[in-house]
Amino acid sequence: MTLRPVRELRAFVAAALVEPVPRDHAESPAVLRRRQLVTLVTLVVGAVVLGVTLRIEPGDDRFYVGGLVLALVWAVGGLAAGRLHVGWAHTREEGLARPVVQPVALAVLMVALFLAGAVVVGAVPWLAERVDDVLDHARYGSLPLVWAITVVTGVAEELFFRGALFAAVQRHAVAVTTVVYGLVTAATGNLMLTFAALLLGLLTGAQRRVTGGVLAPIITHVIWSSSMLFLLPSTLDLLR
Repeated sequence: MTLRPVRELRAFVAAALVEPVPRDHAESPAVLRRRQLVTLVTLVVGAVVLGVTLRIEPGDDRFYVGGLVLALVWAVGGLAAGRLHVGWAHTREEGLARPVVQPVALAVLMVALFLAGAVVVGAVPWLAERVDDVLDHARYGSLPLVWAITVVTGVAEELFFRGALFAAVQRHAVAVTTVVYGLVTAATGNLMLTFAALLLGLLTGAQRRVTGGVLAPIITHVIWSSSMLFLLPSTLDLLR
């Protein structure tokens, strides 16, 4: 006999990551071509800005400017490419509602996974140094300002990658947007950040496929990135 918690978990996974809600987001060929062109240009510009920004020395005020410029690139590109949808989620009553609870739960699970992974990372100096390269901006700069930029950038990235880019891809959108997100992040030259981007991209891509919109990916991304900013440094420090 299947335990009820197991059934609940299966139902949650199916509703949040497997079974798409009904939607009709068809676009004309002309609209699709325009979306694809705008997303391509945005990708090139965004990758360059991202690479430059994360190579700025920690504590340098130019990092804040670069972060805001990057967020602006992703947001403008995402919105300029075409219409974006908020999305819907399955409910326990077999209806539809705006996706809030599911992405929050998935974000918490992902945070727990990454903090558990920090146990391994903290034990390998080379890996820990790669994480420190990113977190040093919060350690040596203004934490509230870095957090604000983190939130804004998270929202902007989802508007573009799980919004405009996802809609521009005709086949295997989850896989394609995840790989592209990882490749763009690889412009930073940071292996650990790229690995995190691939995992996050896969999760938020699945949410986008199921919900048909950007709200669920935005919620998960913002909670996860904020938690990493505040919790990961202290977790790594405890392991040293």
